[in-house]
This record gives sequence, structure tokens and C-alpha cells, in this order.
Amino acid sequence: MIYNTEEELLEKARAAEGSTFGDLDKKGRLSNSRSKGGLGQIIEESYFGYKVNSNAEPDFKELGIELKVTPFKKNTKGKITAKERLVLNIINYMKEVDYTFDTSSFWNKNSKLLLMFYQWLPGVDRSDFKVTKSILFTFPESDLQIIKKDWETIVNKVRDGKAHELSEGDTNYLGACTKGANKSSLREQPFSEELAMQRAFSLKQSYMTSLVRKFIKNEELVSIAKSEELIKKSFEEILYDRFNPYIGLTVREIAQKQGIEYNQKAKSFIPLMISSLLGIKGTKLNDIEEFSKANIQFKTIRLEPNNRPRESMSFKNINFNQWFTESWEESEIRETFMSTKFLFVIFKYKETGKQNSERELYFEGLKLWNMPMRTIDKEVKEVWQETKRLVGEEVKIEYKKRGNTLIETNNFPKKDFNGVAHIRPKGRNGKDKVNLPNGQIVTKQCFWLNNNYIAEVLDGNK
Repeated sequence: MIYNTEEELLEKARAAEGSTFGDLDKKGRLSNSRSKGGLGQIIEESYFGYKVNSNAEPDFKELGIELKVTPFKKNTKGKITAKERLVLNIINYMKEVDYTFDTSSFWNKNSKLLLMFYQWLPGVDRSDFKVTKSILFTFPESDLQIIKKDWETIVNKVRDGKAHELSEGDTNYLGACTKGANKSSLREQPFSEELAMQRAFSLKQSYMTSLVRKFIKNEELVSIAKSEELIKKSFEEILYDRFNPYIGLTVREIAQKQGIEYNQKAKSFIPLMISSLLGIKGTKLNDIEEFSKANIQFKTIRLEPNNRPRESMSFKNINFNQWFTESWEESEIRETFMSTKFLFVIFKYKETGKQNSERELYFEGLKLWNMPMRTIDKEVKEVWQETKRLVGEEVKIEYKKRGNTLIETNNFPKKDFNGVAHIRPKGRNGKDKVNLPNGQIVTKQCFWLNNNYIAEVLDGNK
């Protein structure tokens, strides 16, 4: 069927709201074990009546609209988020380098999207999932400016012969996600003899979560950059402009200038200071539109006078059963570093003496960073592999007496394992235990980036 207007198409899409995929599946895809493909194909074939294809044109080419069916879910904290990134079209490394953004395969196919959301529910048969909401989506001008720069970042990396080093952490909203996870998914690139994983343009999961928050939850995020600014500068440049005037000041002086209560020990103090410097005092960092859409996670770094961080950088506690059963390509730790940009907010002590609680912290600046793919797939993978091996076989657990306390030790990878990362407890309470897949019980453990590695990152050497 040909749809003559956007309104006609949207009316058809909205008529599906409240229907289950079982109701909409007129071709029997869900009951055919040999039938491959996702729920989107049921909408394409059975509901809109066109054949599944991989054409370069949009699905509704007469209107220039591409159809995408995308899930959302409730996370462990009960908040609604996108379940996954939105995969768009395959990147042809050999051809994409000859395009401009306006002539690119991405823009040709995805400049206007018909998004049909459904809620994914654990333990529920997918035939019972319901279409929740349908919208026609065009990129806001401020988003579009960031997406254009993201596209240029991806394509310039291919032009530099580094398609094999692409990572979703390279960009803000538009990613280059892997499409296929084995050697048969390798593709040629034009300016290097090294084969690169097949990738597709995608809207990051964090970007899709912002759309879920807006269109499903009716939440409004707070933006720190206007589209006029983004035409002239990158988001990173705008971010640095907000903070640069405060470099060299003490945290106390910044608090005074911003009119916020100085309380270094309060967990909320640094986030409050950051939102204040961004001009949106009191806004939670995950409610900042650009942070939310780009999956920018902030980390505070405190340097000693020798320019080395006081401590290694901790992440979430390890789910050992998950680490043991997942493949590296689908592992949570790999996904975290592939898809996350880190905003390092850097402070420095000018006096030595870690025990001196009166030392002043000076603001040193910011660094936006994402871990290179070569580090993710080498050193981080090595730590993951060794940890996975140990929890499947046997962890060497010993107890050493420190004063009147027994301290648990183990042979998980330590700081000298490969110089990048290690495994150790995050808290001081050794009573908080977890079961391993091999039946052993150990103190809860955490993944850490070594402080010396972080120092090299800040020096621009990693």
C-alpha cells in the first residue's frame, strides 16, 4: 500500500497501539521455528504489507520515512529505559568515505523515522508483547549538529585506515556498532589491508533511552548547548568553555563563586558543582540532555602533587555468574567500555600528605575520554578471561591476620597483571560475600582501572 501523507501513515501505525505481536502476526512468523528475524519484520510484512528488504532507500520511500520497531524495559531500579541501541543501516566502508553527510547512506535512509515502541518483559512470550506508542521522529536541530560530527568522526576514522579501531565510545549520539560477532563478519576497508568488523550506523542505547523518557514517560531533559552554538563548536568545546574559567581555583573558591554550600565530603557536592558550572544548578547529571543521550558518565579524579591519582578507579561490583556464562563479544564489561564516554573532572592537591584532611583541592580541568578498542580487546579482555577461568576452576583464597582482623586474599588479577586493570573488593567490609560458579564463596569484588593507567590517560599517552 502507498501512503500519500505522513498523517495517513501515522494513523495506520497508531491503530496498532495496544495490539500484541501475536495479534498482528498474519504470516505466522512467531509460530514458524525456521522463520528468522525480529518483531519488526512482523510489522513490516503483516501490518504494513511490504516485503522485508535491505534496500538503501527508506521503507516508505514515497514519504522518505524509515520504519523502526524498538523495545523499552524497566531496569533493576524500576526505571524505564531503552532495551538496546537502534541499529540502522550497514556501513559500507568502501563507499561511505566518498559521501558527504547530506549524501551519506545514513542520512539517505534515516533522516525521518517512524518509531513504534513496545515494552519488553522478562519471562513473557514475545507474541504477548504489545505495541505501546508510535511516533514520527525527526532529529532536533541541536541533535543533528552533534550527529553530523559523529558521522564525520566515524568516516574520518575509516579514511585514516582505522575502521578496525572503531568504537561506539568515539562518538556521542550516532554510533558504529558491530553487526555480527565472528570472523565471517570481517570486511575490507579502503585505506588499510587490515580487515575490520562489519558495523552499522546506530543510535546509541542512551540516545534511545532519552526518547523513551520523552515520548513514553513525558519527561523533559535539560540541555546545556543551543543549536546555534553547536553549529560553530563541538559539544566537547562547549563543555570545556563552561569549565575553563575556573581552572586553578580551589573547590572552596568555586563553591563561593557559584553560591553553593561547600561540603567536600558530601557525595552530592561534586555533581552539584558540575551542574552549577554548566549553568543548570541543581539538575541531576543524568537529567542533562547531552549527558543522557551520549552516555557520558562522570568520574572525579584527585591528583597528588606528582600528577598521579591517589586511587585506582572503581566500577560496579562483578556479577561472577554473568561473567562466567557470557561470551567476550556480548560481555557487559566490553559493552560498558565500548559505549561509554567518561568525563573526568580533575582536581589536584598541591601539598603532600594523604592524611592531611585540611589540604585544599584545586580544579585542574576536564577530559572527555573513551577507552580505545585495542585496550578493550586486549588488556580488559585479559583480566576478564583470567577472572572467568578462576571462577570456573578454583580461586586461591587465603586469610591473613591484620591486627585482630582476618583479611581475605585471593589470586584474582592484581595491579601488576597487565598494567591496565585489576580485580579487588570495593568496600572495607569483608562480610559481604558472593557465591562463585564453582561453588566457592568470596568477598564481593569490583573491576578497577589502575591509577597509573589513569595517569597515562590524563597525560595523553593512552
